[in-house]
Amino acid sequence: MFKKHLLPLLFLLITANSLSAQTDWKLKANSDGIKVYSSDVAGSKFKALRVECNFQATLAQIVTILLDVKTCTEWVYHTKSITLLKQPSPSEIYYYSEVSLPWPTSNRDFVAHLIVSQDEGTKAVTVDGPAVNGLIPLKDGIIRVTNSKGKWVITPLGKDEIKVEYTLHVDPAGSLPAWLVNMVASEGPTQSFKKLKLQLKKPEYKNASLSFIKNY
Repeated sequence: MFKKHLLPLLFLLITANSLSAQTDWKLKANSDGIKVYSSDVAGSKFKALRVECNFQATLAQIVTILLDVKTCTEWVYHTKSITLLKQPSPSEIYYYSEVSLPWPTSNRDFVAHLIVSQDEGTKAVTVDGPAVNGLIPLKDGIIRVTNSKGKWVITPLGKDEIKVEYTLHVDPAGSLPAWLVNMVASEGPTQSFKKLKLQLKKPEYKNASLSFIKNY
């Protein structure tokens, strides 16, 4: 049970800093079209992860879900709460989130700056979200996660079909043993991506459109 509750840490930041390309990705899980890979990272005890999956959706649909942070509690594993802090432009937001973990482990939290960009030629969308400091004070009993790198790359494959690649490397901070976190690394992203598929089917996202995103 304790292993199961570590999974939120492995899908803790749906957005963070860009992750440098890894050269030794190893397939760890393949379920329902969701592939999860892991790779060693120089200087870190925690492995990097990469998740790949194709979706029947448009670019605007999935970007709308990522920006609609209030719904993260519905699909990002064990998100306890999430608060939109500010939105400087239609394609960027700042938000705060807390992730639930079982006693005696302390909950984790983070503040992220989510930034969306699109390649004019390929129409591929990149979503970065570096963790930022200073917007929310540290909270008693909650461990702040600040060391994280990751990104979404969403590539159009045809009409209403996209490929999503999500890479991340997170140090969950505190005293969690790296061997245990690495051992359960594949299940958290798999469960979150399964719920993301369900989010895409909800009527509020069916006709999603964004002025800064051009669909395929």
